[in-house]
Amino acid sequence: MVQATLEERLYELEKTFASIISGSSSADVKKHWRDVVGFFDDDPIAKAIDEEGRKIRQADRQQSGS
Repeated sequence: MVQATLEERLYELEKTFASIISGSSSADVKKHWRDVVGFFDDDPIAKAIDEEGRKIRQADRQQSGS
């Protein structure tokens, strides 16, 4: 088996990276978070998780003296 030279490997890596980057635009990434905002607004489990998180943060504040 013949091993590729460093230059050949680098060239292939750059080609692969370019194809990955060209497949996703920054507009898609920026828009993505908007698709999920409010997704759990009416979910009682999500509300319970949020409340438990608040309790934990409050306990941490009290413990640290803030």
